[in-house]
Amino acid sequence: MKRVFGKKKKPANTAPPPSLDQASTNLGKRSTHLDSKIAALDKDLNVYKKKLQTANPSAKRTLQKRAMDVLKRKRMYEQQRDQLLAQQFNIDQAGFGIESAKATVESVAAMKAANTELKAALKNDLNIDEVDDLADDMEELMYEMNEINEAMGRNFATPEDITEEELEAELDLLGDELEEEVGEEVPSYLLPENPTGVPQKQEEQEAALAGL
Repeated sequence: MKRVFGKKKKPANTAPPPSLDQASTNLGKRSTHLDSKIAALDKDLNVYKKKLQTANPSAKRTLQKRAMDVLKRKRMYEQQRDQLLAQQFNIDQAGFGIESAKATVESVAAMKAANTELKAALKNDLNIDEVDDLADDMEELMYEMNEINEAMGRNFATPEDITEEELEAELDLLGDELEEEVGEEVPSYLLPENPTGVPQKQEEQEAALAGL
């Protein structure tokens, strides 16, 4: 059978395909090479333009034909460059899509792991009834603390059976006593003069001397 149909050929060892980054880099190098060719043709066209301005009619036809050939090559290179740039753009977009897909897969895996961990924590470590009881206990403790603070801040020195009217009356009496004390301490020379125009203390001294 092998002699009739021949032996099946083994597939040749093919190199692995380039990565998207390598393909994009290669396309970028080719488009850059075409840009340099287009720039060189632009210089040639400028030379022909200057020569056409001063050339005689017979030489002008030859110069025009050469300039047209240069312009055709330039248009061809520009078209090839645009195609390469379009291919490079598509490859870059494909690479971006793959990277986005990988990031999405990683994000989904992380969310799944977090979801599993959260469910386990809610099931084993957290109980909604215990959390409610804890919140109630904290509220009650805070209420008791406020009552304790109010009790500690109470004024123990003032008797509760004294009214505001009694305190005001006592303040009035205290004011009268202060006025009497101030009046006794006033020096004699500050006292008002008697009708004779002589201070009262000086008059008493003169009367004592006259009795002697």
